[in-house]
Amino acid sequence: MTTPFRRKAAAVAFAVLGLTLAGGGVAIAQPSAKAPDVAQPAARATNSQPPVTAESARSARAALKADATTLAATNAGTVVNANGTKARGTGTVIKYGPGQYEIQYSYTVTAAVFVATIGRPDSCCVPPAGEISVAPRLSTPNAVFVQTRNSAGTPVDLPFHLVVHRY
Repeated sequence: MTTPFRRKAAAVAFAVLGLTLAGGGVAIAQPSAKAPDVAQPAARATNSQPPVTAESARSARAALKADATTLAATNAGTVVNANGTKARGTGTVIKYGPGQYEIQYSYTVTAAVFVATIGRPDSCCVPPAGEISVAPRLSTPNAVFVQTRNSAGTPVDLPFHLVVHRY
């Protein structure tokens, strides 16, 4: 019984070897396909936040002292114009540079959930194309940092909507 098994195993091994070599030969015989020349996006600027200014730190401390919220969970929504002024909602907006915004609240948001999207402050039209990122503000427990960019990755001023959900 072992002899037929050995013959079948040898036949299978040779068949696999033959198919492997034949498949490799076909692949080598084909002309190499050159990838189309596609322009790569420009390198992104640094993802670091600007340093906290003395005025920003003072404003954040004052907002935390005024906190009278006793709810277990809170939701805050803020709509910000491209120039850094608040269109509606809660919080205080500070604009640092092109596409860099800080939104301060009267309570700690370090363990909150942040959701931001590029959006117009009015009820007209489709918002401009671009990208947005949001993160807790470094060294400021009651603030969120938002950065907006165009589709090429360059920081630009864009209007946006921000929702903060605190547990």
